[in-house]
Amino acid sequence: MFLNCHSYHSLRYGTVSIEDLVHQAVDLNIKALALTDINTVTGIYDFYRLCQEHHIKPLVGAEIRVENEPYYICLAKNAAGIAEINRLLTGYNCDNITIPRTNPSFENTYVIYPLSNIPEILYENAFIGIRQDEMNLLIRPEMRKWIEKMVILHPVTFDGTEEYELHKILRAIDGNTLISKLSESDYCRSTETFTDKKQLLNSYKPYPKIIENTKYLVNSCSFDFDFSTPKNKQYFTDSKEQDFKLLRQLAFEGLKKRYPDGNPDAIARVNKELKVIDHLNFCGYFLITWDIIQYSNRTGFMHVGRGSGANSIVSYCIGITDICPLELDLYFERFLNLNRKTPPDFDIDWSWQTRDVILDYIFKKYGKDHVAFCGTNVEFKYRSIFREVGKAFGLPKEELDALAGKPMDQHDNNSVFRSVHYYGKMLEKYPNQRSMHSCGILISEEPITTYSALEMPPKGFPIVQFDMHTAEAIGLEKFDILSQRGLGTIKDTVNLIREKRGITVDIRDTTLSKNEARCNEFLSIGRTIGCFYIESPAMRGLLRRLKCENYKVLVAASSIIRPGVAQSGMMREYIFRHNNPDKFEYFHEVFEQELGETYGIMVYQEDVIKIALHFGGLSAPDGDVLRRAMSGKGRSLSALQKVKDHFFESCKELGHPEQLSKEVYRQIESFAGYSFCKAHSASYAVESYQSLYLKVYYPIEFMVCAINNGGGFYRTEVYVHEAKMSGATIHNPCVNLSEFQTTVYDKEVYLGLMHIEKVEGRIAQMIPEERKDHGNFTSLENFIKRIPIGIETLQILIFIGAFRFTGKQKHELLIEARFLMTGNRPDTRQLTLLEEPKKEYQLPAIERDPFEDAFDEIEILGFPVSFSPFDLLQTKYRGNVMAKDLTKFHKRQVRMLAYLISRKHVPTKKGAMFFGTWIDVEGEYFDTAHFPNCLEEYPFQGGGCYLLLGTVEVDFHFPTITIHKMSKMPFIPDPRYSMDGSKSLETARTLREDISMTQRKPYPQEQEIGLPRQRMR
Repeated sequence: MFLNCHSYHSLRYGTVSIEDLVHQAVDLNIKALALTDINTVTGIYDFYRLCQEHHIKPLVGAEIRVENEPYYICLAKNAAGIAEINRLLTGYNCDNITIPRTNPSFENTYVIYPLSNIPEILYENAFIGIRQDEMNLLIRPEMRKWIEKMVILHPVTFDGTEEYELHKILRAIDGNTLISKLSESDYCRSTETFTDKKQLLNSYKPYPKIIENTKYLVNSCSFDFDFSTPKNKQYFTDSKEQDFKLLRQLAFEGLKKRYPDGNPDAIARVNKELKVIDHLNFCGYFLITWDIIQYSNRTGFMHVGRGSGANSIVSYCIGITDICPLELDLYFERFLNLNRKTPPDFDIDWSWQTRDVILDYIFKKYGKDHVAFCGTNVEFKYRSIFREVGKAFGLPKEELDALAGKPMDQHDNNSVFRSVHYYGKMLEKYPNQRSMHSCGILISEEPITTYSALEMPPKGFPIVQFDMHTAEAIGLEKFDILSQRGLGTIKDTVNLIREKRGITVDIRDTTLSKNEARCNEFLSIGRTIGCFYIESPAMRGLLRRLKCENYKVLVAASSIIRPGVAQSGMMREYIFRHNNPDKFEYFHEVFEQELGETYGIMVYQEDVIKIALHFGGLSAPDGDVLRRAMSGKGRSLSALQKVKDHFFESCKELGHPEQLSKEVYRQIESFAGYSFCKAHSASYAVESYQSLYLKVYYPIEFMVCAINNGGGFYRTEVYVHEAKMSGATIHNPCVNLSEFQTTVYDKEVYLGLMHIEKVEGRIAQMIPEERKDHGNFTSLENFIKRIPIGIETLQILIFIGAFRFTGKQKHELLIEARFLMTGNRPDTRQLTLLEEPKKEYQLPAIERDPFEDAFDEIEILGFPVSFSPFDLLQTKYRGNVMAKDLTKFHKRQVRMLAYLISRKHVPTKKGAMFFGTWIDVEGEYFDTAHFPNCLEEYPFQGGGCYLLLGTVEVDFHFPTITIHKMSKMPFIPDPRYSMDGSKSLETARTLREDISMTQRKPYPQEQEIGLPRQRMR
């Protein structure tokens, strides 16, 4: 009887979750139920499974609305009906095809019209829905003729009075208006909630045909869905047999290249994997991934295959990954095994610059009808909830800012704020909008609209209306096509070295960098700024603590830096055992046998599974539940609880002491959601080595490309400083020598025009293009004639020194610019056939303070180039200790003068603390710790130079200064404003710093594991 139910997937309309909808139907003993969300099929698969579990007949479809006007309700007779609905919505969403107001072209779908939209001709598959409160209209003659085609229409949108108010709030949010300004047509009727089925039927008793039609509809719809069969594209060739033949051929061709000596273990491993891949029908999946990689290689792009796919030697041989699983003892079963019911997925990274080209290839190669991105439901979050709800209540901007920016306990306690809190809490976890999954691509055998309608977000690639969990549940596994800036830096550096030096570096040959002595030396002392994944202060500190000087230790470091490992205390223990291998015992023989490489400490997801299986005696399926929970893919807490119960029962049966079992499980729990699989860490380590190799041997080119790729952890200034430390001379942008991006001539680095924020991107690109086409600019006048530029932009170029080739001072150029630009419209400027001789003006010589340039640079670029920040200080004091000597001052107090690079916020039980990263006057980096009590009296005061007083703590080769006092040191007054005291201090206040704000519970917490260093019996 309930043919029009909305869940909260009817975005900013419905207020009921799928689970609540079904459970309410169970409570009311409803035996058939229809989910018809507005313009979406997002929830139909979860709805179908829940209904099946509770023995309710599921009917699925969608309510079609255009501009909030209800057109009709679509109910699928079968799976083909859902495909019809999906195609209708996809045409509207993606191709701007108008949705017909009546009589859509359906063969397998019933259509129910509201009274407000009855068509002139009613097709056989069409009905008219009539609500309880509309029954009195049936006395009209014009309505009576439709009774034979009417059905009961009782929409469900909310549950109870409070949810009805929440529904109105959602409608106000959707319309960006106030609740008080909503009209009745904007929101649903107050009757749209579940009611007693018998009472509902009784009200229609005078019209038995309406009841009969409704039952007919319910009985005629039969949507059945097989969740167990794969829906991905099945074959790369034209058959399973041909796929296997091709994959085998490629695997053994690659085997000869990867293992030219004919490694017998590798041959055996390839044969073993091929059998499993073939048995599970995953050959097509491997070959499609291989095909995408081949296109990437042909185009000259770099990629990194990472994640559990690197556990496969077949993926290594066919070029999907560059990790040898034999070298790192990676077992294939972590990626693919006969117990696995769903396909694996490969995580593949490309440069942020080239990813869209790869995506375009995939859509063209496999057909836009068969390819789409996974969707994702963006939920209402804390800030957006209070801001949106507050706006609906009519709060002014200042109060909205207070709501969004302050914790709840600091909000005013008035009636409006209480209402905002109340309804805001109800909105938590509600979907707010659909968006594109960051990387998940689906390639289906059947047209993708067989399963979902598609939407077109701003990015320009279509998305399905459900998320990755639903995709996986229905048999659609994603290909993860990711992007990152690190690969862009590596690729651009290789190209720049070839262009500028004529040297070709085969950076894909990982043996070039992994075992390189100088690279390992840089690694051990943390000289890794600019290098992918190993440049953050925390990572550089870890590398120094470990004296990391080989690939396997770097692989471990890539995993133990993760929050789960750090939180549990296992990172700390790993550092101790690595530095003191003779000062601990393995506290159980299983840990020695399975985790000897990592000193008996669980570092990778695989380690956790090993311990769960070999220590806890869990089954392989239980191990997979743990794995999925750790990788964030498992959504069932109840399943995880069962595994925990099994673990302790099994440990008891195996005779393990209870205390030891608890200790081991706490270590396992600490990994949930955070740990890397070993292959993932290894993939990151390989890329880290590639970037480090380039940094070591081609440091200037590498830093230039790091700047051009948007850097990484730090702001541009830090990478410019690093280039300077590598021997480069840094120059301000110049219209005759700079490109749009930063470039280098031998050791002379010219900052790109792109770094001048106030110069429009179009102009910044036009300048080098014009120069390339018609030669260097010969004067300011020549530049003005050739580039359509306004006076404000021209002044910025003058102030940054972009016309210094003229030999004229800035004040001369500014006056000349004013003369030349008078009455000159920038958009009508053009080159003249005959150049008139320039008028020469004799201007008085003005003595210019050399520091004026530095302040111009801070104002325009954000940092000084002509001088260092230390040159601009009023004090000549430079500290009594330099960063390079800090390890000699363990437990001693030092006073240092330093320039702030970055700081990271870390919550503790006693309040916020920060870790700071600084450079001294020699340009070397060092780190500080600032505890809450110190910060209360000596807080950070923005970017700039500080005088620091603190005690040095050397922790396993790595010095940190615990700060007791600090004071920001004043710059000299800005000489450009020598006549205005207050203005002369403004520019110095704009110096930047990198701040990482961490919003999480403080750790270490109570459950921090102090790993025993003696055997536990």
